[in-house]
Amino acid sequence: MLKQIPLNHDDVDLLQLSVMKKYIQFLLIITLMTGLQNCSYSQQPASKKTAMEENKENKSNPVYSRTDSSKVNIAEEEWQKILPKEVYSIARLKGTERPFTSKYETSKEIGTYYCKACGNALFKSDTKFDSGCGWPSFYEPVKKGSIIYQPDNSHGMTRTEVMCGRCKAHLGHVFEDGPPPTGLRYCINGVILDFEKKD
Repeated sequence: MLKQIPLNHDDVDLLQLSVMKKYIQFLLIITLMTGLQNCSYSQQPASKKTAMEENKENKSNPVYSRTDSSKVNIAEEEWQKILPKEVYSIARLKGTERPFTSKYETSKEIGTYYCKACGNALFKSDTKFDSGCGWPSFYEPVKKGSIIYQPDNSHGMTRTEVMCGRCKAHLGHVFEDGPPPTGLRYCINGVILDFEKKD
């Protein structure tokens, strides 16, 4: 028969402290996993460019057009030549920029967001909202064909990847936790966005 050993107040306090510590660790792990599921990311350096530098980049890209809607289908080697390194990393290698580093994440300017790789219109600024996830978020694309969707089961998660409807550049992911009227949250890498302010 086991003998019960009475616990003093110090033992009870230590036991309670140990249980609380494990509970806090559990909550931290759950919070971290939820954050990663919403928008996973790899470490990509943030870069701020002037409008002049951005225009120069677009001129060196022969497929970039805001008026041509024909599909772009070129070899990966060509994409690597015409896209800046950070854009290529996101668009073609499906990378992700660090959260809260995009100049578009908190931007309130009125205008249109385009694909940085090909110039395809993607989102209007009036569909942009502050999701708090660290990346520019929108609830609806410009039109149905401007975005294409693909299942993404990478990193042990089940998500829906969104790509440019013209050049198939990786943009980010779409989640079903956005505001009305669509209930969707397009979580988009700012590096792959080009913006034109409305006159």
